[in-house]
Amino acid sequence: MKRVFLIHGWEGYPEEGWRPWLRKKLEDKGFEVIVPAMPDTKKPTIEVWLPFLRNLVEKPTKDDFFVGHSLGCITILRFIEHLKEDEKVGGAVLIAGFGADLNYNGYNHELATFFNATINWAEIKKHCSKFVSIQSSNDPFVSIENNELFKLMLDARTVVVPDMKHFSGGYGIIELPIALEYVLKIST
Repeated sequence: MKRVFLIHGWEGYPEEGWRPWLRKKLEDKGFEVIVPAMPDTKKPTIEVWLPFLRNLVEKPTKDDFFVGHSLGCITILRFIEHLKEDEKVGGAVLIAGFGADLNYNGYNHELATFFNATINWAEIKKHCSKFVSIQSSNDPFVSIENNELFKLMLDARTVVVPDMKHFSGGYGIIELPIALEYVLKIST
C-alpha cells in the first residue's frame, strides 16, 4: 500500500487547515495516510524532528510520499538527505517550503538548527526524483524565491498559486486541491 506522510510546520498540528481534508481525500483513493503531531512545535529543532520522522517512517520505500507544509518541507528534505545508501522514497510535495533560513520582519532565527549544516542537494536527489514545490504569490513568511531554489537544486516542478498567503487555516485555507492533484501525479 502506498503511504503518504503529511508533515506540518512550526506551531502546526495534524488537524490544522487543509490536512484533515487532504487526509480524507487520499484515504478515499486507497492511500495509508499518516499525519503526526511533530514534537516541540513551539521550539522545533532538527535534532528532535529528524529522528522523530525517521522513527515514524521506519523502513522507507518507493511507495512512500511526503507532503510538507512550511517547516515540514525542510524536515522532509533533511530526512531524505539522510536516508541509507539503498533507501529511496517516491516523492515529495513541498507547500510553502523553504531551503534556507527565513528572513522576515519579526523572525529571530528560531529555526536556524534546520540550516546549521549545508544541505546536500545531490544526496537528496539520489534518494528521491519527484519533487513539486507549491508557493503562494503573497506568502508573508516564505519568499517565492524558494520555488526557484527547489527548481534549481531538485529539478522540482514549481507552481505559484495566487493569493493563498501561507496556505494555513489561519488564512482560511481548509481545502487544498492542488496538493491532492500533485500527490496523485507523483504517485502514479
